[in-house]
Amino acid sequence: MVVLSKGELEQIALPAVQRAAPPLAAVTEVDLSTATAAGGGAGRAAAARAVARACEEHGFFKVTGHGVPAPLLARVEAAAAAFFALQQQDKEKAGGPFGYASKRIGCNGDLGFVEYLLLGVNAAGAAAPSAEASPCCLREVLDEYIAAVRRMTCTVLELMAEGLGLDDAGVFARLVLDGDSDSMLRVNHYPPRPEPEEVPKHGGHSRRFTGFGEHTDPQIISVLRSNAVSGLEISLRDGTWVAVPPDASSFFVNVGDALQVLTNGRFRSVRHRVMVSSARPRVSVIFFGGPPPRERLAPLPGLVDREGGRRRYREFTWREYKTSAYRTKLADNRLGYFETAAASS
Repeated sequence: MVVLSKGELEQIALPAVQRAAPPLAAVTEVDLSTATAAGGGAGRAAAARAVARACEEHGFFKVTGHGVPAPLLARVEAAAAAFFALQQQDKEKAGGPFGYASKRIGCNGDLGFVEYLLLGVNAAGAAAPSAEASPCCLREVLDEYIAAVRRMTCTVLELMAEGLGLDDAGVFARLVLDGDSDSMLRVNHYPPRPEPEEVPKHGGHSRRFTGFGEHTDPQIISVLRSNAVSGLEISLRDGTWVAVPPDASSFFVNVGDALQVLTNGRFRSVRHRVMVSSARPRVSVIFFGGPPPRERLAPLPGLVDREGGRRRYREFTWREYKTSAYRTKLADNRLGYFETAAASS
């Protein structure tokens, strides 16, 4: 363990990972402009197939041609950086059930070299009232960002349904667009790694710190955009970890646990983490598209029929799953409690 010594965020013992950084991931890239062009046609069908294939293989892919204006992305990044540069007491004014927090992730002892702002998203696609204490300029730009990203997210969800060959292309998107949708926005700030003289090298490799420990996202979908600083890593099906090359102009899409259930396990909820090893700070913004709390989640009947009637997950409400998930540690298999005997066959 290493005890960092500079600043309030760093006054905590964090594990230093001494192994070398993993190899780079080959990330599937999907150009949404080909799917949203007038007439759709072959371009949209190809994009839907690529999305479905990526969701089946890794539960993770990159979106380009997304239509979210570059100036808006720059404004969000600048506003987030300005917020995290505030004095600690000023950042903590945005606390509450949602709001600002640092180091502690959840309520079960998980720690990370990170500070973050967590906001609810209302039915209009804006930061919910819990963001009142955050600076006005940040809230305004996040409202604009959420509206744009949620539109793009629904396009991606429609492509997922089309790629699965479902008759109802809006079956996933409607859950995120519902007036009671339990969606959130998280803005993460990972400080630069400690200076080399503060942290000795081991085996020729600089120590790496856990920014956000390995986990899957419980929601339907997560859509992430970060600055051009590395740190995000995903786990492949064989358990191998690979590093995701940063791309500040694109969005990265994670399949969430709820979508894994709805697709009867055909789409994979990706296990991922963030490691701090850069001399530059990393800022990321993630939109989590969730269903309404009372929504009953179960494998879609059409997908169950394709597997001879085998249901890999029992039915449950989103509220039930969220309550169960938030009692666990980050790295726990949250879906295990909801699996049927067919899940292991």
